[in-house]
Amino acid sequence: MANYMDQYKEELLSYYDKAKIVLTDEEKNNLEVIDLGLGDFLNTGLTLVTYINTERCCAKEMVLLPHQTCPEHLHPTIDGVPGKEETFRCRWGKVHLFVSGEETPDRGVNPPENGKYSVFHEVILLPGQQYTIYPDTLHWFQAGDEGAVISEFSTKSNDDTDVFTDERIVR
Repeated sequence: MANYMDQYKEELLSYYDKAKIVLTDEEKNNLEVIDLGLGDFLNTGLTLVTYINTERCCAKEMVLLPHQTCPEHLHPTIDGVPGKEETFRCRWGKVHLFVSGEETPDRGVNPPENGKYSVFHEVILLPGQQYTIYPDTLHWFQAGDEGAVISEFSTKSNDDTDVFTDERIVR
């Protein structure tokens, strides 16, 4: 993944600037550039900075490049402990968020052809708008034409317990 960081670092950092999000040098050097093991970062992946992740709360800033998708997944309940509850707040750009519910006709975007997707109820987030996703809820999201910056506020994040619909994905 270092090659993605080397190749896209300046472009990725420019999105935080567009959203007027100030990162420390340490945060800039510790960006997580994630391709989810598919080797197709420009279509399926994301970039994030984690500010805090304790037993009770987590805060992150995510960047999606134009039309980049974070694939369908859920945060499961394990041994009676509820999975992650998260609120996404769009800071810049446009986010097409898909969750369980009645399928939206004439969706604004489609998922990547090489993935597995099953929920198609679209929620569009513009800057200043937010949406809360509860544990055990399938969801995926994709940036619009300009890309997007999304703040995530959540309960504890355990990325290794996320369940992806596409079994090829490695987090």
